[in-house]
Amino acid sequence: MDIIMKDICKSYGGLAVLDHFTHTFGKGMATCIMGPSGCGKTTLFRIMLGLEEPEQGSVTGIPTGALGVVFQEDRLCENLSALTNLRMVCSKAWKNDELKREMERLRLSEAFHKPVRELSGGMRQRVAILRALVSGAECFFMDEPLKGLDEETKAITISYIKAHTAGKTLLVITHDAREAESFHAEEIINMKAPGKNGQGDTPPAVSIPQNRQMLSMKQNAGSEVRSPGNQPEPGRF
Repeated sequence: MDIIMKDICKSYGGLAVLDHFTHTFGKGMATCIMGPSGCGKTTLFRIMLGLEEPEQGSVTGIPTGALGVVFQEDRLCENLSALTNLRMVCSKAWKNDELKREMERLRLSEAFHKPVRELSGGMRQRVAILRALVSGAECFFMDEPLKGLDEETKAITISYIKAHTAGKTLLVITHDAREAESFHAEEIINMKAPGKNGQGDTPPAVSIPQNRQMLSMKQNAGSEVRSPGNQPEPGRF
């Protein structure tokens, strides 16, 4: 089922962060959400996850089963090993050797039995990503999942995420246009700074990379196609 956000409004201290935000996130599609700090990207996630209530609007289509979530903070259990953190969310069908093989693919072989508190920031981030991916979810929310990773590790991690979310719903928040391009997302949403998402300002743009169509997303009045192109569809993992 598609995730549908309709007329979502949210403000903090009188500042409208989300002003009648409306969008449909297609089932089984990858979407990257970009924009400056404070533009409402994380707030969107929190509303979809039920962690915050919108002042107005509705959200439908959120799966009722497991959701794979990577927060900006890794939210791991500090005193437990990386392997035990994975075991807390995965099914009993996973064997420890299988989980270790997955950790090795993300260059986490040194983290098997170490308490999470002893791991570097980048290793903790990859454990958090793997925890989401082994949860059995069909829908994933990842908020800045690649922060703190060097370029080589970032490329390995992106490939791993794409391979394990193919055909599933994936929403990724990022500040980096290169990261969004690397995910080969079907849609890239560019949000504006607070106060610039309202009816009187330029609305967020939705880019569809396959044919480079640019849609001007009118938050309370549908969409308008702007400049279709003929670029080839990007490759798939």
